Amino acid sequence: MQGKHVLLTGGTGGLGSGVTPEVIHRGGQVTVTYRHEKEVQSLKEKLTATDFQQIRFVQADLLQEAVVEQLINDLGKVDVLIHLVGGFSMAKVAQQSYEDWKFAFDLNLNTTFLVCKHCLRVMYQSGYGRIVTVGSRGAEQPGANLAAYCASKAGVVALTKSIAEETKDLDITANTVLPSVIDTPANREAMGADNSSQWVSPVSLAQVICFLASEAAKDLRGAAIPVYGQI
Repeated sequence: MQGKHVLLTGGTGGLGSGVTPEVIHRGGQVTVTYRHEKEVQSLKEKLTATDFQQIRFVQADLLQEAVVEQLINDLGKVDVLIHLVGGFSMAKVAQQSYEDWKFAFDLNLNTTFLVCKHCLRVMYQSGYGRIVTVGSRGAEQPGANLAAYCASKAGVVALTKSIAEETKDLDITANTVLPSVIDTPANREAMGADNSSQWVSPVSLAQVICFLASEAAKDLRGAAIPVYGQI
């Protein structure tokens, strides 16, 4: 990704702390979106000073299309989109509120749609693009109490595959990763750390993501890569 303009959404989160330095070390010119200032400070604590200084931070609500459109217009060029924004939730279908259901789709699927839509707009103009999204093992193997999460992540996979079909005659690719449990502080807090050695590390997943975003994966389109760790 040497010299490529990389938009990294969700780069301040638990997975982002693994992906962001990997992208920087591969020579990408990185823009990271965030919602709250504390997210930037949290990432700063996990990076070297040199890596942190190479990032352009932009505050943005990715559920507002006008905001996303302006973000892409301001960047001018996006060679690589790595979209990490998403969230996990649990509830039985019979007990889940409609608001929580819609929020899962907003966070996981609708942000993906809006960012991909407007990045594609400038990728079509330049004739080049790499898009990497994050699905979930649950998208292909749905579990009990995970309907909203699994359904919204399945939507991410379907959206990514559709983009790949639309761009198959161009130097634009779209692929997704399907992680199982990622070893993040939030997951350790929610699930305990007893089995964390079997989970997927952010750095390990970052290496797969960076491969998909690289020139080496130029012939890989519409793939959904399972990254399950030892689970």
